[in-house]
Amino acid sequence: MAKNITSIKRLNPTAVLTITLLALMLVGGILSGIWGFALGREALKGVSQPDARPTAKKNQKESQLVSKPLVFLKEADILKTVKTRIQEKGNQAKPEKKEADSNANEKLIAKAEAAQKPPTVPGFPITTKDKGVVLEIRSTRQQEGFLMLDVSLKNESSQPVKFVYTFLDVTDNWGRPLSANIEGLPGELPANSQAFTGTVNIPNSVLENAEQLSLTLTDYPEQKIRLQAAGIPIAKSSN
Repeated sequence: MAKNITSIKRLNPTAVLTITLLALMLVGGILSGIWGFALGREALKGVSQPDARPTAKKNQKESQLVSKPLVFLKEADILKTVKTRIQEKGNQAKPEKKEADSNANEKLIAKAEAAQKPPTVPGFPITTKDKGVVLEIRSTRQQEGFLMLDVSLKNESSQPVKFVYTFLDVTDNWGRPLSANIEGLPGELPANSQAFTGTVNIPNSVLENAEQLSLTLTDYPEQKIRLQAAGIPIAKSSN
């Protein structure tokens, strides 16, 4: 006994301090582990483990399907349903057919109306107006060695207007004056009159290399009205 006490007294103080620190660290680690475990357990309250068997629900649904009895449709009911659907499709197709027939009839009517209308000549009519008097060049054509311009005159003013057609001035696109005479138009246009039609006749012999015409017509004797039309295309002979 005396020897043991003597050996303890002989222990190095440094060793004693080291052993004490190690013991304190061990105790502190154990206490920290216990505290951390308690906190983790508290945080995971209410969290359940997921179902690790995904096929369980599928098997449950399949069992429910298998448990239901199979119901077979009667042949009469199937035929009745098919017949009803065929009738519904037929009723839907009839209005479409009627609509198509209606559109076809409208197209035929439009073609017939278009055939009844006189053909339009490109560039015509050419219209000029001054002080209520309207001159319209409707078309040009070739006939018996003459270029004939189909024209009309209309007086929309409240005063009658006189013309002397020998004063009609006609030139080609080269500026050359051309001889011409007018047929069918009256010498005097009454006030608020209807349109009077006539022709301007020009010999083909004076139209060499000409492509377009211009004409000017004034009233007589005041010459206050001046009707001018330019760019009148010349109809080519079919010969």
